[in-house]
Amino acid sequence: MSGPMVQVRNVSKRFARDGFEVVALDKVSLDIQQGEFLALMGPSGSGKSTLLNLLAGIDRCTEGEVDVLGTDLAKLSESQLAGWRNSHIGYIFQTFNLIPVLTAFENVELPLLLTKLSKAERRKNVETALELVDLSDRMHHQPRQLSGGQEQRVGIARAIVTDPDLLLADEPTGNLDARSGEEILNILSTLNRELKKTIVMVTHDPHAASYATHERHLEKGVLLDGAAAAAD
Repeated sequence: MSGPMVQVRNVSKRFARDGFEVVALDKVSLDIQQGEFLALMGPSGSGKSTLLNLLAGIDRCTEGEVDVLGTDLAKLSESQLAGWRNSHIGYIFQTFNLIPVLTAFENVELPLLLTKLSKAERRKNVETALELVDLSDRMHHQPRQLSGGQEQRVGIARAIVTDPDLLLADEPTGNLDARSGEEILNILSTLNRELKKTIVMVTHDPHAASYATHERHLEKGVLLDGAAAAAD
């Protein structure tokens, strides 16, 4: 693939709230290269999660263009977007989003049920993903039997089990204690360094951002340039 993996061009996102128009993103342009680990920083309400959802094809921009892996997401229908997302995107949530009645193995297997893989192939992929996050010994445990850090590791395994091109993490350490957060950041760093995964991580924590290879800052929906962010 020539050029950046992700190209965001003059993207704005507006929505109505209580009769008022809220500008979540204002003419944002951003390139993300393959193999980059980008920390997207900014205070609460700055538009970080909105931008992440646009990259994932979960939401659509009001204006501008979001191009990921050479695909203009605006040109895909909702069903096409769902298929594209399952093939190319891994998403790590702050709140884990595990299904309580399923085991760690079954939670990680969920995205693979939408593929044509055989049961044996699915099992191999799930076991590999759980091994990468050091949870092979917990695969038959349900979320209530796991610590918060272990739950988030299951969330990461679920996000990488399809071998996605782009890994998106929304405040992945936000609900964790310092030690568990450190484990998660180390896993993400390893996925980037050793498996060459392209990662965009939303965070307001400078320590978490220090694990990334690049940092960008959002302020009230505007992406600051490097000099402005440094002076901030």
